[in-house]
Amino acid sequence: MDPFPKDGESAAGGEPSRGAAPSSGVVVQVREKKGPLRAAIPYMPFPVAVICLFLNTFVPGLGTFVSAFTVLCGARTDLPDRHMCCVFWLNIAAALIQILTAIVMVGWIMSIFWGMDMVILARPNSPLSAFVPLSGAP
Repeated sequence: MDPFPKDGESAAGGEPSRGAAPSSGVVVQVREKKGPLRAAIPYMPFPVAVICLFLNTFVPGLGTFVSAFTVLCGARTDLPDRHMCCVFWLNIAAALIQILTAIVMVGWIMSIFWGMDMVILARPNSPLSAFVPLSGAP
C-alpha cells in the first residue's frame, strides 16, 4: 500500500474524491475574549507604551500606574461602554495587584507581560491616533 494518495484519491481509504475542492471555503474567525482588566489596557502612543514597559520591568506596577493616567488623557480602550473613571480605576487596581504580588514574583512577571501588551496595542505609525478627540472639531 502506498503511503501517499495518488491523484484523484482521497487520503481516507483510497477512494476517489467526488469533486471536492482543495479548500472547502469555510471561513473560521477567532476572537480573543478579554477580561475587564485586560480590556482596560489603553491604546497609547508607541513611545509612551515603551516607557511603561521599561517602568514595569524595573518597578512592577509603575508603568501600569502611569498608563492609568493616559486613560484620563483620552486614550482608547476595549471598554467603550464603561466610563473613563471606571477604566482608570481598573488600571489602578491592576497596578496594585502587580505591586502587592511582586513579592512572590507573580506580580513582577505579570507586570512585564502587561507592559508587553501595552507595546503590542500601541500604534507605532501614528503616535497621536491612540487618543480620542475630546471635542467634535476635526
